[in-house]
Amino acid sequence: MEYGGGGGGGSSTGGDSSDKKKRYHRHTALQIQILESTFNACPHPDEKTRMQLSRELGLAPRQIKFWFQNRRTQMKAHHERADNCALRAENDKIRCENIVIREALKKLVCPTCGGPPIGEDCYFDEQKLRFENAQLKEELDRVSSIAAKYIGRPMLQLPPVQPIHMSSLDLSMASSYGGGGGTSSRMMMMNHPGSSLDLDLFTGSAIGASSSTSNPDPLFQHPVHLSDMDKSLMADIATNAMDELIRLVQTNEPLWTKGSSKDGMEILNLDNYKRVFPRPSDTLKNPNIRTEASKASSVVMMNSLQLVDIFLDSNKWVELFPSIVSKSRTIEVISSGMLGSQSGSLQLMYEELQVLSSLVPTRQFYLLRFVQQIEQGSWAVVNVSYEVPQYSSYINSRFKAHRLPSGCLIQDMPNGYSKVTWVEHTEVEEIALIDRLYRDFIHSGLAFGAKRWISCLQRACERSASLMMNNAPSHDLGGVIPSPEGKRSMMKLSQRMVTNFCSSINPSNGNQWTSHSGMNEFEVRATLHKSTDPGQPNGMVLSASTTIWLPVSPQNVFDFLRDSRTRPQWDVLSNQNPVQEVAHISNGSHPGNCISVLRAYTPSQNNMLILQESCTDTLTSLVVYCPVDLPAINIAMNGEDPSYIPLLPSGFIITTDGHNEIITSSQLNTDGASTSNTDVVSNDQGVTSTGSLVTVVFQIQVSSLPAAKMSPESLATVNNLITNTVHQIKASLNGSSTATTTNNLIN
Repeated sequence: MEYGGGGGGGSSTGGDSSDKKKRYHRHTALQIQILESTFNACPHPDEKTRMQLSRELGLAPRQIKFWFQNRRTQMKAHHERADNCALRAENDKIRCENIVIREALKKLVCPTCGGPPIGEDCYFDEQKLRFENAQLKEELDRVSSIAAKYIGRPMLQLPPVQPIHMSSLDLSMASSYGGGGGTSSRMMMMNHPGSSLDLDLFTGSAIGASSSTSNPDPLFQHPVHLSDMDKSLMADIATNAMDELIRLVQTNEPLWTKGSSKDGMEILNLDNYKRVFPRPSDTLKNPNIRTEASKASSVVMMNSLQLVDIFLDSNKWVELFPSIVSKSRTIEVISSGMLGSQSGSLQLMYEELQVLSSLVPTRQFYLLRFVQQIEQGSWAVVNVSYEVPQYSSYINSRFKAHRLPSGCLIQDMPNGYSKVTWVEHTEVEEIALIDRLYRDFIHSGLAFGAKRWISCLQRACERSASLMMNNAPSHDLGGVIPSPEGKRSMMKLSQRMVTNFCSSINPSNGNQWTSHSGMNEFEVRATLHKSTDPGQPNGMVLSASTTIWLPVSPQNVFDFLRDSRTRPQWDVLSNQNPVQEVAHISNGSHPGNCISVLRAYTPSQNNMLILQESCTDTLTSLVVYCPVDLPAINIAMNGEDPSYIPLLPSGFIITTDGHNEIITSSQLNTDGASTSNTDVVSNDQGVTSTGSLVTVVFQIQVSSLPAAKMSPESLATVNNLITNTVHQIKASLNGSSTATTTNNLIN
């Protein structure tokens, strides 16, 4: 037993170092006998008794006090072990009785008909049908109320068969916003699958949930059957991962080294990490595996309980990180927490992570997500890969990724804020080569690192918090300033547009991109997908994308594309006519984080407006827009439900190219990607770079028939649209001579 002082504490050799060592004392057999007899008579002696024992045994009162405390703890642990053994024995007894009863039930005979009784499978099938029936009824009531709003009379006046025919309802709704023909009207008529994000409550109606109905994923066709042994193993893995995450978060040097003084990201020192956390597999590690490990922290405008609730809901998780998480599903809830708290929650999940470009494949994971409350107002969330053998064939074999203990520590701060420290640690085996445009961006640790997660989280929380502010927009539509309900409706509509845009980069239905180079100096990729979601017109949508490199800082590119005054320089649909911002809603501290309603002065489209949202964080910027007619905008501005306003967004994604002066490939433990030191420019977001990667995405409806194919005419239309847009952007930002130099640098 260890004590910091008192009599009988052992000898000392003298000197400063020996004085600092803790002294140890072992009680004699007589002392222990007297203490035990006193404990049996009175486990909680008062001060007078402790003083008497101190005099009799020659021990300090502090030693007497500590001995009784330790003895009580030991006795409590002994009783708990005994109770656990008794409960375990009782549990085994009940389990055996249950098995006997089940076997006896199988041999029963129905007294009425002489046949076997109804089995438990029939019971569960009936419960399943009742649950599905309740869901369908709820969906019918929701669609009926929405349809009644547009038709102008209650659905009860319609024939009974009408409420369940979604296709006719959807097409009629689409025609009310469709307008005339042409590319502009086709872009306006079709909405990509999805539903809106409730900004302040995060309702969890993620886009992936609806699209999975029309395009079922094999993963959710056959549920995982986990035994008690599997769940016990998962709990052990999650607990060990949580311990490692907490140590990684709370330790700085020598485990972590500063990556850049500007971006605040820290890089894991692999040699020191292997010494602290040795793994048997390290000696047999594939030399082609590359490690990405980083840490970053920031203060966000949301408290810890709200964040934990979002992190445990896979749909809310997608809504919170639409630019990173392309798909997320909860496969099995292993544990739902303790005593009504989220602490102790453990889930088996499937997740796909993306970079917003068709050139970068998604990273797929089966992982365990475990939540634990460290103390009051402090939570930890850990993610760690877990292999599910029956679904290993669905993982992309060209890019294998394994997530080591990663996650975040959330600590409450005053005024509803939280400090979030994020750790990302992944081992990647890239059998196929990464496209040269994104090689440095990915190898620098910026594409999937902690800095990107924390930046997206900070931006999403800021956007949600702006909904609670009562500031009015600087411009209004038709002289009517939107009410708080109108602002909320406009933000929901715009958020749905951004979510649909992000999901179109890596469609959840599994469609692959097809390359169509043509005569361009850059590659255009296209994919065709079908939309059959309730409330949207049936038909085929063609998505086309290309990525270019520009020797201009990401901030300058973002300012150029989002500004309504410079829009005629690149927007081919405006025909170089001036564009006016008629409504403006700020949703963040940065002036570029806003929602705008734009009007282009074109004689043929007097009733056509453009809904645009621009948003930026330290690593990624988005400019997303969609043609919407005036009646639809008025619906949202008046505070009505905008869920069924058709949207087919297009836009731009701007990121740094990853050429960084301070963070090098050796610091990031990558496979040796070179870092250029030429033409370095500095943006205002904290990353020093040689230029920007700009991804251009256009979507058009090519047919209202669900079985339509990708035609040469549609490809030619979208190819010309992208080509003209890219050429005008290059000419405006670089000049024709600079554009030629850019292509030479890329090649």
